[in-house]
Amino acid sequence: MLKSEDFRETQQELDGWAINIVSYRVGEKFYCTIDNVSPGARFARAEGLTREEAETTALAKAKRYLKQTRRFPTSS
Repeated sequence: MLKSEDFRETQQELDGWAINIVSYRVGEKFYCTIDNVSPGARFARAEGLTREEAETTALAKAKRYLKQTRRFPTSS
């Protein structure tokens, strides 16, 4: 039975968006998922042989996806 190990969760800003980065290891591979903090929708995933490889790949995908996202001005 495989279980996740080396779990790490961090928050940071990417191109003006608050994101949550989760990475962990299962067996020999690291996995990374990225979601926007509010509402928490997961939009980028990656895997790699190291945590850095998985996170770098997921962050590149996230950056590409966020550039495609339109922002609408909010009025008070």
